Amino acid sequence: MTRAGREVVTGGGPWSSRYTYAPALRVGDTVFLSGTTGTDDEGRITAPGDIVEQTRQIFRKFERLLNAAGGSCEDIVQTVDYITSTDNYKGTAGVRREFLKEARPASTGVIVVGLLREGALIEISAVALLKG
Repeated sequence: MTRAGREVVTGGGPWSSRYTYAPALRVGDTVFLSGTTGTDDEGRITAPGDIVEQTRQIFRKFERLLNAAGGSCEDIVQTVDYITSTDNYKGTAGVRREFLKEARPASTGVIVVGLLREGALIEISAVALLKG
C-alpha cells in the first residue's frame, strides 16, 4: 500500500507516470476502476463501430486489473456506462452476464454527446468490493 492505504493497480499493462490518474485504485477491500474505453494496450479502439465488442474489451481490462488486486469482475458492485448512442446497447447485456456471472451490481447508464477517445462508443467506470 502507498499513501494513506491507497494502492495504484495497473494490472501489468503499460502505464505512464505522466498520467494524473490510476487505471484502478485499491483502498482497503474496495477497488475503484477508472472509466475506460474499448482500447488495446497501445490505446487503439479494438472494434470500431461495435459497442458490444468495445464493451467486451472494457471488461477484459477490468478483469485484468481486478485479478491483479486479488479479485474478479464478479466482485463489481457498481458500474456507470457512458454511451454515445443506444444503437445495439441492449447487446452489451450479454457481455455483462459473461463477466459478472450472477453478480448484479448497481448500475447507471448515461447518454453523452461524445467521449474523449475518438471512436469510442462506450466508456465504463466501476467499483468492486473484494472479499476481505
